[in-house]
This record gives sequence, C-alpha cells and structure tokens, in this order.
Amino acid sequence: MNGENMSSLNFIGGEKGGVGKSVAARVLAQYFIDRGQPFTGFDTDRSHTSFARFYGDFASPVIVERYEAMDQIAHAFEHPTPDGRQNSAIVDLAAQTAAPLARWIKESDLLPLFAEMRVAVNFWHLADGGKDSVDLLGRLIDTYGEGPNYFVVRNLGRGSDFTLLEQSPALQRVLDMGGRILTLPALHEASMHKIDRQNVSFWAALNSRDTPDALGMLERQRVKTWLRTIYAALDELPL
Repeated sequence: MNGENMSSLNFIGGEKGGVGKSVAARVLAQYFIDRGQPFTGFDTDRSHTSFARFYGDFASPVIVERYEAMDQIAHAFEHPTPDGRQNSAIVDLAAQTAAPLARWIKESDLLPLFAEMRVAVNFWHLADGGKDSVDLLGRLIDTYGEGPNYFVVRNLGRGSDFTLLEQSPALQRVLDMGGRILTLPALHEASMHKIDRQNVSFWAALNSRDTPDALGMLERQRVKTWLRTIYAALDELPL
C-alpha cells in the first residue's frame, strides 16, 4: 500500500526479549517527528516501558491483554489532526504478546477495516540472527498471511551473522509477499548508554550539552550519521 494520503499503524515486534524492539520504536518515533508526521505511541512493556520513558510526550503505556486498552490504538485514527492530516501509530510490543495481539486484531477484524481506511498496517520483526527469530517470523506470517506489510529488521546491535534468517523459507515468504528486509546499524555502545541514562529522545540527546551524560562532539556526529542512514531506508517504506 502506498499513497500520499496514507498513514500507518506500526507494530514493532519480534516476540522475544533483547532484540532491540524499543530502540527501533524510538528511532521510528524520531523519524516521524523529524519528518513532521503526526503519530501516537503505545508501549505494551509493563516491566520497562522503554518507549514511553524516552518519548513520554508521544507514547503511553497500554495493556495488550485488555481490549478496551488496545482499542485506544484504533481510536488514534478516528479523527484527522487540526491541519487535516491522518495520524499514524507506533506500538512497541513486549515479548510474548503475539497471542493476545492476534486475538484482538482478528476478533476486531482490524486488517480489513484499516485497509478501507487506507491505513498501512506494518509488522516490524526485529531479528538477532538466531533460530528463534527465524521460527517466530514464520509464526507471524502464518498468523496474518497476506495483507499487512512485513518489515524484517536485521539488528546489527544484537548480532552479526544472519545467515539462518537470510536462507530461511520464512524470509523468502516475506519477500514473495512484497515485504522488506532492513538493516538497523549498531550505534557505538558508549553513546547509546549515555542516551539511555539520560532517558531522553534522540533529539534531546543531540542537543543536550550540560548534563553529566551529554554526548561529545564526535559522539553527536556519530548519532546524526546513524539516524541519517536509517532514515534513508525508512523513506522507502509505506509510513
């Protein structure tokens, strides 16, 4: 699905912990902010709420097991913004939320509804190169089939050998359905730790100068380059 008047519902998942889902959600949030795309964020991780912590002005916690809570995601698309644009949404999925999410989506008949509304539904699968990530990708496709967009993200911050993924029938199925495979480059570890300790957005981290964990000049340049590289890939997606 493409088109200038479209918006998108983005489920940032991978089903297992530690694959970088929240980092991807934060990058996508910063991308929307920098591109002037209105969005609402939702954080389903009740243990860490990493997304809501870093982008508190845009994201709030939501309990995936409660339909009335998850319905807030759909409500974000009911009304245009004051300037007439349609909102988008980012949902940072905690580990092991696939089953309740699927129940909500299927019992609400969400995919046909959003197709009628011209909202692109994007499933982001963060992968670390292990067999678990490949198996979980297969389950994701089995659950939703054709219709939504699938973006498989090789997270270089969580692994370097993605041979199992790249040679898997699951990835080939994604590509056959028009899905995309993306690469999330690793950011220098010390810089990421500094940003995380500040509990701020990437923009705030780049513009902060007077805190103990403020990024140095070259660290700021590396973060800018990192974001610029990712943005170039995101520009090609239906967002």
